Amino acid sequence: MTTVATLKIGELARQANVSVDTIRFYESKELISATMRSASGYRLFSDEDRTRLLFIQRAKQVGFTLEEIGELLALKLHPDDHTCEEVKQRTAQKLQKVSEKIAELERIQRSLKTLYTACGGGAQSAQHCSILQLLESDNPL
Repeated sequence: MTTVATLKIGELARQANVSVDTIRFYESKELISATMRSASGYRLFSDEDRTRLLFIQRAKQVGFTLEEIGELLALKLHPDDHTCEEVKQRTAQKLQKVSEKIAELERIQRSLKTLYTACGGGAQSAQHCSILQLLESDNPL
């Protein structure tokens, strides 16, 4: 099935609710490319390109990096060479990374709460500020 490229970059950007610069950036990362060019040199994109752009945006929204999105696109473009298990495994790896990041952020949050509650605040000099002293000490937060 041949796809007709009829969308200029601005039209594609509007339809996908992204900026033209975003599309150009994705082109520079080789995540998307114009299907063809018009006689006057305009990049022309197809409905398949629009679908690909929306795929990139959705994958980005759920936290995949551009590199990971490129890997997912490779799986999507050659589905007969890959299994659903491969896609699921990549999603599991991302989920594990997100879980680790959440754990790290929770540790940071606990440490910040410790610092915050250790300080009485006030207008006195910061020379004896308990937050600054705790940050300078060897004690774990």
